Amino acid sequence: MNQDYIKPDNWSIIEEGFDVERVKSSESLFSIGNGAMGQRANFEETYSGETFQGSYIAGIYYPDKTKVGWWKNGYPEYFAKVLNAPNWIGIDVEINGENLDLNTCASVRNFRRELNMKEGWYQRSFEATLQNGTEIAVNVKRFLSIDLDEVGIINYEISPLNKDAKIVYKPYIDAGVTNEDANWEEKFWESLEVKKGSNEAFVTAQTFKTHFKATTFMHNSVWANGKNENISPVAIDANNERIQHSYETVIGQGQTSAIQKIGGYTVSMNHANTQVAAENVIKSALAKGYDVLLEDQKQAWAKIWEMSDITIEGDVKAQQGIRFNIFQLNQTYLGKDSRLNIGPKGFTGEKYGGSTYWDTEAYCIPFYMATKDQEVARNLLTYRYNQLDKAIENAGKLGFTNGAALYPMVTMNGEECHNEWEITFEEIHRNGAIAFAIFNYYRFTGDYSYIPEKGLEVLIGIARFWHQRATFSTNKNQYVILGVTGPNEYENNVNNNFYTNYIAKWCINYAAEQIQKVSLEYPSDHKRIIEKVNLSNAELQEWKKVADNMYFPKSEELGVYLQQDGFLDKELVRVADLDRSQRPINQKWSWDRILRSPYIKQADVLQCFYFFEDHFSKEQLKNNFEFYESFTVHESSLSPCVHSIQAAVLDKMDMAYTFYLRTSRLDLDDYNKEVEEGCHITSMAGTWMSIVEGFGGMRVKNNTLHFAPKIPKEWQGYSFKINFRNQIVKVTVNQTETQIALEGNTAITVVVNGKEVAVAANGLVTV
Repeated sequence: MNQDYIKPDNWSIIEEGFDVERVKSSESLFSIGNGAMGQRANFEETYSGETFQGSYIAGIYYPDKTKVGWWKNGYPEYFAKVLNAPNWIGIDVEINGENLDLNTCASVRNFRRELNMKEGWYQRSFEATLQNGTEIAVNVKRFLSIDLDEVGIINYEISPLNKDAKIVYKPYIDAGVTNEDANWEEKFWESLEVKKGSNEAFVTAQTFKTHFKATTFMHNSVWANGKNENISPVAIDANNERIQHSYETVIGQGQTSAIQKIGGYTVSMNHANTQVAAENVIKSALAKGYDVLLEDQKQAWAKIWEMSDITIEGDVKAQQGIRFNIFQLNQTYLGKDSRLNIGPKGFTGEKYGGSTYWDTEAYCIPFYMATKDQEVARNLLTYRYNQLDKAIENAGKLGFTNGAALYPMVTMNGEECHNEWEITFEEIHRNGAIAFAIFNYYRFTGDYSYIPEKGLEVLIGIARFWHQRATFSTNKNQYVILGVTGPNEYENNVNNNFYTNYIAKWCINYAAEQIQKVSLEYPSDHKRIIEKVNLSNAELQEWKKVADNMYFPKSEELGVYLQQDGFLDKELVRVADLDRSQRPINQKWSWDRILRSPYIKQADVLQCFYFFEDHFSKEQLKNNFEFYESFTVHESSLSPCVHSIQAAVLDKMDMAYTFYLRTSRLDLDDYNKEVEEGCHITSMAGTWMSIVEGFGGMRVKNNTLHFAPKIPKEWQGYSFKINFRNQIVKVTVNQTETQIALEGNTAITVVVNGKEVAVAANGLVTV
């Protein structure tokens, strides 16, 4: 049974009631971020119960030595850790001589958390009775500024309810942090300097090996009934990695005391002198003050929501789900910095390591392309171009030559850093997603300039890899690709995964087509690139031999493409006939049993049908969907969205809606029983796709937007916006009609349900 404690609300994530068993899950769900940093929703005050402490800085990582019992040539030397950064949120609180700790209070009542997604803040409130009999009400609000993205601020209020109270606030910053998932129980930060001032403090630390430097800072002020008391700390305790201030105040029964804490990080990625930068950031924050910073935050999020919001009428849980997904995506990545990418856990946890998976190209780019502008998507493509040399180096470690490029499954800097052999060596389909994203970017934006400037070199490196990775089978008299793992990671070391073979053929053909196009339309770029990569016509002909004669496993009897050569040799027991007590199988079964089973973790053959929908008939999609979905356990966060889109195409609307709810509420309802480890950020872009591409039926064909709107029976209506080539198209659907509105000065033609519809500049058309 899924968890069900999050209260339905259109704009907020709300928890009511304190339950120690939910603390770690809520730390994930109520996480906050601003694209530059983020943190789990840990309590500011002491908490002696089970907790998963986590604060993170975008782009900072540690190469944790790979821990395996054996070693093979080409194996990654390290596993990139998303580092738990120094803690700046901590505020120990002593009330009438007793330390506040929700795990040891005599009672806790009226506990409530709210993550306000509309305005971008997190709030927690409760009443508690301490062991000494003091009753208090606490209200804490925290946010990470979008505009000043090195700054976070906490307003921590306490009101004594039954007696006057002497309160000692003990705010601190601490670089003595560790990771939950360290392979060798190492510490990853070395403290360099601790600097203290009257109401501010700084700890400068550096990561071992990678030498990222960060200054963690704080500034504190104590308030009584809304007025600054202008008091200084009565004590300052410091060691070589931690500093803590102590402020004493007395507040009367029914009155309100507060501490406001400004904190955050300045990092060497952005500043030559992080200490001076931190001092300047504090000055900037103080010049604005708490109220202005909060108002700026509300305005910044209003601007984000103006373009990216999706509205759903008549279904609060569905509405809450999509907004949670969109909110987390924007907390994780705002497209400001081409050095950054979208990690699978974002700022909500450490699991998986690395900042970049193929998820970015397959799922995230469509979201950012349509809800930001093309520069944000282009930055994500440029990220891969800048790591092309490392991709060539990665391929070289596996024995490939001549500039063949294998992009990593997981990376921080372009090097492969995933430490499972069946993924590192075999899940090579990831290369195809990199190429597909280039195609998808041009298809949507119409901006071809990226390909001659940068993209063609990437396409050539990927095509060279596929040419070399294929093997000619004299038995089949065709080219085969052996020993792979497809998107379904519940099969390893299989031969001729259909999706892998298909995307390999497509990559070679697409690269060859773009070489031809660039030669005709951008001759100087063509000459530069061909000379740089030393590509000959003879080599191109060798590529084409592979692409033109690629083998694809198929069952004529069943009318489906086979996921891999041996799929039909399995015991084909459908998921519907699997005992529910055995689910999820990745937590109940041995890996050996999973590998021998027919069960599919996520769309595999169907991933091919999603990418290349126009290459197949609707009847082919129907046959393959009905066959493979019946064996799919959806134990990957990336699975429900693709199935929702395809179910909508096939008019299986009940199924499409069920899959939509699963992808949108995957973390809120903890479908996979693992949300305490962090949220599934990259798959959240798939939730957006489920509505826009699934129910909205949005496609781009021949430079024209196409829509085939459908609506679940549970909804009264829904709407979304698309930034299509610098004009905003708003689609509003209800049970009887569709409206297309254009916010732009140039009339466009769209296709709705197969019919052309002209939309005037700044016009509205009802279909």
